[in-house]
Amino acid sequence: MSAVVSTFLVSLSAIFFVVDPIGVVPLFLAMTAGDTKQQIRSTALRACLVACGMMLFFAVFGRVIFQVFAVSLGAFRVAGGILLLITSLDMLRARPSSTRTSPTEEEEGVVKDDVAIVPLAIPLLAGPGAIATAMVLMARSGTSFVSALPVVAAVVLTFTATYFILNASSLVQRVLRQSGVAILERVSGLILAAIAVQFIADGAKDLLK
Repeated sequence: MSAVVSTFLVSLSAIFFVVDPIGVVPLFLAMTAGDTKQQIRSTALRACLVACGMMLFFAVFGRVIFQVFAVSLGAFRVAGGILLLITSLDMLRARPSSTRTSPTEEEEGVVKDDVAIVPLAIPLLAGPGAIATAMVLMARSGTSFVSALPVVAAVVLTFTATYFILNASSLVQRVLRQSGVAILERVSGLILAAIAVQFIADGAKDLLK
């Protein structure tokens, strides 16, 4: 397997599981209750576009941010890994992660007229864990344009899939039910925990050097 394909598969799995569109479905349904199909489609599209833009921005300019704040890649890998590990532990217990949104933000989202930007795009889809993951993956991939493409493609593909999942959220909820969503959450959490541990291990090696 080539390095590009390997990087793409790792990036796609990490980004998709930390964005966790399946886990957002119940919140999306609550926040768009009473909306027409057109309004639901518009909300899902705008949320995914904004979240995707945020992720790409931090992925592309992550190195500049590291330099401005004098933060090493190793330190950021460890910090991002810890954040992902906390998120994954919440997913393993099938409960909303406090690193993504708080109960207050969720309640405000239910009564807001427009929920596409806040809290759907930020922080539900493009939360701190997702942004940190994109930055670490981009930093690991190298500085060339070709090496960055797998990460960019993974972000775009993730939010393309997220749009279709949110647009069909009622169907997803009916098919999976609460138990199905919880099972997927736990499986995703297990995979994400393994990725988080790898991030921490890689970061620790860099710091020890």
